[in-house]
Amino acid sequence: MTQPKRLARYPQLYSRIGFAHEYRQLSADELTAVLARRLPAEGEATDGGVAHATAIATIVRITAGNFRLVDRLLTQIERVQTVNDLNELTPEVVEAARQALLIGH
Repeated sequence: MTQPKRLARYPQLYSRIGFAHEYRQLSADELTAVLARRLPAEGEATDGGVAHATAIATIVRITAGNFRLVDRLLTQIERVQTVNDLNELTPEVVEAARQALLIGH
């Protein structure tokens, strides 16, 4: 089991470490790698992948490369998709996750 997964089992400790440790802003390549690893690839979208690309751009805009915020937002996106039985990533899913976390514009 990886270190972050072990820490995630202790949410209060994981949260305090996240607040105490200052992450530098992710570069464009690093952010792309994190998003590619955590988000499923666009499927057989009827819009040619426009919604997926727009959702990714929205995530980038909201988080501005802040790793802690990216991690929290992606976790919330996964929850929104699971609860609503959604497979596609859309800007609406990202917005619902943002609102649930009370992240500003």
